[in-house]
Amino acid sequence: MRGDWRYHFAEHRGTLLAALVFVLMFAVYTGNHPAGFSANVVQTAANKGVLLALLAMAQSFVVLTSGIDLSIGAVFILSNCLASWIVDGSPAMTALGVLGVLAAGIACGAVNGALVIFGRLQPIVATIASGAIYFGVALALRPDPGGDVNGDLADTLTGQLAGGIPASLVVLLGVVLLIWLPFRRSALGRAVYAVGSSEAAAYMSGVATERAKFAAYTLAGLFAAMGGLMLTFFTYSGEASSSNAATYTLNSIAAVVLGGVSLFGGTGSAVGAIFGALIFRTINDLLFVFDLDPLWQPLFLGLVLLVSVCIGSLRLLHLRNRLDLFG
Repeated sequence: MRGDWRYHFAEHRGTLLAALVFVLMFAVYTGNHPAGFSANVVQTAANKGVLLALLAMAQSFVVLTSGIDLSIGAVFILSNCLASWIVDGSPAMTALGVLGVLAAGIACGAVNGALVIFGRLQPIVATIASGAIYFGVALALRPDPGGDVNGDLADTLTGQLAGGIPASLVVLLGVVLLIWLPFRRSALGRAVYAVGSSEAAAYMSGVATERAKFAAYTLAGLFAAMGGLMLTFFTYSGEASSSNAATYTLNSIAAVVLGGVSLFGGTGSAVGAIFGALIFRTINDLLFVFDLDPLWQPLFLGLVLLVSVCIGSLRLLHLRNRLDLFG
């Protein structure tokens, strides 16, 4: 039992650390916010954080396989533009529109997976190319910002529930419980971790490596589409913004690192990526609260990301040195 406790703690250490850091940072943020710890402040922070959290979860699926998806932001924007066209009208039409957006995200992820697995392309190369195509489609759908979305559904998913609980956080919790946890405990989820740890060893052990990678990229597309839907619910419109696509892609990678997911694959959790996203958003809020010059903010965020990546690499370097001793 004692060994099991140590194993589980080591397994979830990155997630627990990210959660602790977020709680401390959010306490500092609300303590220095003019409105303090209020329902409106929490709701605003939650709505901003959930967008990045969904994209961080999307990125974490691919990173766990030792890959990286640079089309995440493009799928996110494409889903936003598509939703501004079809997620409107009667309840039935709205439901079909939501399913259509999610299906589009799944299709984008499946294409990425096919390019990497069957096209034998490096994930970075494949997703840069596919991301450019997805953004082109988004631009064709929304050459100018605009559109609409079902107002009742948008208000429900972005407002407050009883007790001032942000509805967007409940949506995020539902996604974790209904998709991430069952996937993590499934044979396919374990295969994703095995591929990220050592694809060659996983293949020799009989793990369905291609199916695991395909599932990871497909789920990444699904979660990016969820993020695009939530963006549409927040803004009531669609916009093919290249800056948003690039920013959210880079921020999703930063959130994954801050959440304790190894960029070398096989280690971490999508839940940790969520807390990494919340940390990253809180850093932005802290910079605003403490009135840091906007010209210095990108430099500060870049330094945070650089330090996070370096810290995340230390463990791998240590393991490599130990393996060299026995080589």
